[in-house]
Amino acid sequence: MRMSRLVSVVAALGAATVLLAGCGGSSSGGGSGASASPADQILRVAMTEPGTDLVPVWNQVKSAFEAAHPGWTVQYNFQNDDIYSTVGLPSLLSGGNAPDIYFEWSGNRLETRYADGYAASIGDQLKAKGVTDKYVDGAFGGTTVDGKTVMMPMGKDVSNVIWYNKDIFTKLGLTPPTTWAEFDALNAKLKAAGITPYAMGNKDLWPGGNWNAHILSRIVGEQAYADALNMKSPLDSADWVAAMDKMKQIHDSAWINDSVNSISDNEGYTLFFTGKAAMTPIGSWLVDVRNDQSPNFNMDWFNLPAIDGGKGNQQSVLGVSTGLVVNAKSAKIDQSVDFLAIMGSDDIQKAFVKAGSSSLSKAAAATGLNPLSARLLQLIETAPEIVSPPDTGYNLKVADALNTATSAVLGGAMSSQDALTQAQQKIDALK
Repeated sequence: MRMSRLVSVVAALGAATVLLAGCGGSSSGGGSGASASPADQILRVAMTEPGTDLVPVWNQVKSAFEAAHPGWTVQYNFQNDDIYSTVGLPSLLSGGNAPDIYFEWSGNRLETRYADGYAASIGDQLKAKGVTDKYVDGAFGGTTVDGKTVMMPMGKDVSNVIWYNKDIFTKLGLTPPTTWAEFDALNAKLKAAGITPYAMGNKDLWPGGNWNAHILSRIVGEQAYADALNMKSPLDSADWVAAMDKMKQIHDSAWINDSVNSISDNEGYTLFFTGKAAMTPIGSWLVDVRNDQSPNFNMDWFNLPAIDGGKGNQQSVLGVSTGLVVNAKSAKIDQSVDFLAIMGSDDIQKAFVKAGSSSLSKAAAATGLNPLSARLLQLIETAPEIVSPPDTGYNLKVADALNTATSAVLGGAMSSQDALTQAQQKIDALK
């Protein structure tokens, strides 16, 4: 998930939304599955920007729904990821024309939506329509709260791996490392060859935050990681400070672009795609970004190398489940479930895969994903331990405190100790 600073988000909010095939209409109102007013036969669907190749597939879903529901219109609201994940979605949910269906990440965010009355229980309806049977085993993992299915799965995203430029690696005779010592040696070789090892745009905090979260969990252990982010133990302990020093080493060794904290994630991708750096630590969505921006770029990935002495599972994966949620305050719950059933149909799921997206449906699995995406899906499905990113699995203010600390260390503005002490002070103020 992407987390933006609120100042830039608020400034951009008004211009960031894209409406497809939309008309006006009155509020969708409250209620709990009551019949919608004939005056408002608009099904509102909000999500992050899906990418150029996926928009036609979402329009297929729209067309199929409208054909099955004469007089109805599907109105898509696509927002910039950073805006949507912070103030965008909350603003939409509390607004006059709240979405009937919206995209969400599993973990703390989904639990919060349910607690606030914005996530309807849809498991029985999906089962009755035969939707759940169309998905592979484990697809609905992460979609439940209090034993109720409140999200239709779209995919499982690996939130951070190390992507590398295959041409640079081949030219220098480099291979993906399996240990942190090998990783350090790789970085040193790249630097000696005049190539910056990493490119990243961390202006919005979450890219560096995700990368460091995986490193931290590997070193302090998954339980200690979760305890600190759940405010049960301090972030500024000796173990955490030693773990944060990995970020300090990256800065002190000049292994990352000087502009890391002043450019966006997209600008970081551009540095990588144009050969300004050999690697970039980011999630599975880079496949779609590459396909859109630089389709001929030759890249591959490896999971975070094992860290000697780390207390966590050294084969862990940083990842999260994503999906669509039906707004429990919508008057159109039945129609919303119909939309989800159409989205989950075999033909639509195959179309998503052909457009480059991942899918957890049986039909999609038989179609064949992009090889990079297929390997990523296998990575998360077979992971012995899945670690949640700070800003999806935990309180957003706690996540922001940790991600800000990461940014300060990665940019050389603070020592590990000072940055984590400051983060802990912010967390203490929340109690």
